[in-house]
Amino acid sequence: MSRAFAEISFTPSVLAMQEQQGSAAGYARFLDPEAERGDRIGPMEAEFISLRDGFYQATVSGSGWPYVQFRGGPVGFLKVLDDRTIGYADFRGNRQYLSAGNLTDNDRVSLILMDYPNRRRLKIWGRARLVGSKDDASLMTQLQDPMYRALPERAVVIAVEALDWNCPQHIPQRLTLEELETQLKPVRDENARLRAENEKLRIELERNIRS
Repeated sequence: MSRAFAEISFTPSVLAMQEQQGSAAGYARFLDPEAERGDRIGPMEAEFISLRDGFYQATVSGSGWPYVQFRGGPVGFLKVLDDRTIGYADFRGNRQYLSAGNLTDNDRVSLILMDYPNRRRLKIWGRARLVGSKDDASLMTQLQDPMYRALPERAVVIAVEALDWNCPQHIPQRLTLEELETQLKPVRDENARLRAENEKLRIELERNIRS
């Protein structure tokens, strides 16, 4: 756990609950000024981000209600722009604009990136700004995947304020069809080899019977 995460998340109410439940002492060290800050994207985080094809994003409305949605796209559509900044091209959906509208009221955003096969989870807190698709052509080129046919309406650029790798204890292990295919390929290859071998033996057996 990082100090930046603790400073953002450990509000007075959270600290009071930790005290009440007996966990305050264990978490106090993360608020120590000497604790690791944890607000920069390192090589491990950058690689993890580059392999994701989706993430959960939370924003807060002007009336105080949280809104969580799943953002998906081609693998690596969430880009690391530098060690304090990430961004993605925002494509047209159902045109409710809940997240985009929320961000005009409150720029705080929280992301959860999941790796279900390996039971890993990265949480990111930051402040987001919206950039129109015609306002920064260079940025849109950097964020857009030329192989992805959808056209972006805007870019979402997030200044990272905290990162945290979360405990894998209760993460279920799941595989996408693409990930499952990787697991099944050796089995299918072996099955194909055995089928070919059986066919060869069948032909040889029939030839021996006829002779």
